[in-house]
Amino acid sequence: MANDWATFGADLHLELSGKGLRSGLMDALREAVRSGRLAAGVRLPSSRSLAADLGVARNTVADAYAELVAEGWLTARQGSGTRVALRSAPRGPARPGRSTAASPSTAGKPTHNLRPGTPDLASFPRAEWLKASRKALMAAPHEAFGYGDPRGRIELRTVLAEYLARARGVYATPERIVVCSGFVHGLMLVGQVLRARGVREVAVESYGLDIHWDLLARAGLRTPALPLDERGTRTEELGTGELGAVGAVLMTPAHQFPLGGALLPDRRAAAVDWARAAGGFILEDDYDGEFRYDRQPVGALQGLDPERVVYLGTASKSLAPGLRLAWMVLPEHLVDEVAAAKGAVDWMSSATDQLTFAEFLASGAYDRHVRAMRLRYRRRRDQLVAAVAARSPATRISGIAAGLHAVLELPAGTEASVTRAAAFQGLALVGVNRFRHPTAPPSRDALVVGYATPSDSAWSGALDALMRALPEP
Repeated sequence: MANDWATFGADLHLELSGKGLRSGLMDALREAVRSGRLAAGVRLPSSRSLAADLGVARNTVADAYAELVAEGWLTARQGSGTRVALRSAPRGPARPGRSTAASPSTAGKPTHNLRPGTPDLASFPRAEWLKASRKALMAAPHEAFGYGDPRGRIELRTVLAEYLARARGVYATPERIVVCSGFVHGLMLVGQVLRARGVREVAVESYGLDIHWDLLARAGLRTPALPLDERGTRTEELGTGELGAVGAVLMTPAHQFPLGGALLPDRRAAAVDWARAAGGFILEDDYDGEFRYDRQPVGALQGLDPERVVYLGTASKSLAPGLRLAWMVLPEHLVDEVAAAKGAVDWMSSATDQLTFAEFLASGAYDRHVRAMRLRYRRRRDQLVAAVAARSPATRISGIAAGLHAVLELPAGTEASVTRAAAFQGLALVGVNRFRHPTAPPSRDALVVGYATPSDSAWSGALDALMRALPEP
């Protein structure tokens, strides 16, 4: 059927085939560009206006545009709309198997970042941090600026032990703590020690971060995945079947990343029982334990058995990842080995940052900052939940009791198309399958939405763009 669409003073005369609206629209636009009727640089109608003219869902047009952007027929730039791309020679559609997800080179630099894992950096407490830094530097002994203990400054380890016991239920003494430069640094050191002890396999969760699995693999450790069901990670499988040879397990028990649930009490107990019986270790990643909204905080697993659990915490989510401040609370018999491994490759973390953070904790500034950010992130979470309910009621949202991200469930088979639509809306966004272990079976299609990252001024625009990308009712 022929349609005349007027926009920006130009008429689009496109002949749509009968093989489906999106495919027909894509074929018609390709032919119009190939024949030269749509010249390079011509601006096309917005997806909203074109969808209204066609009487179709906006996502149909947005997906067609995103596919053509990925193939190189069109370009999309924030503020200048969708235009016909400059082309030196005719080209056909994408080859089979090629990814058609919009990339920064084709869809432009994202306007909003909704990837999980980063806090609102604009809210870093600069004035309070500067105040703590000045006080800490004035009080620091001269020896603080020399080569110190690889475990970290005693001032920080002392206040960390007090804080972790109070806020996270961790059994900690300054002697058990080793300060490190981020979670990855700590995991690298523990992996090295485990390998030297004869461990060959570290079980991981079915969904997590490939950088962690790769790091363990580089240490010579295999990373088989624990099975998953509707109740969460099945820790009762540790020590059985394909998991019979594991010597440790890496977990996020307080707030599973990225799915969002807390490990259930019976499965916590099963993990600890396995570690005791097998002489294994649980590596507990407590990456955002401070941010719980709907009930009392879920305490750290470490409190159940401090001699079988390696607790790893970080300031990356509560303050900023650029500080490179993290810590391990170790079983007593691992402290010397981990400290020796750290001293061999990276003797100590920045003394001035450690002293500043110690003062920041001791003064109560850290507690005040966390409380303020908890309220701010909870408001954003509530706004996200309300927007989804109002504008995409068929989308189920989960993993919202804690943390800095939410999981938006999608109809089966739609994750790739929705992430393409999100890229077209200027969003940096990832699907849950980006975090699935290579050996774990697919279990769902979903978006993992990090609602903490945008600044307050950008949050409203990011939320609106997300709603435009979600499937319509």
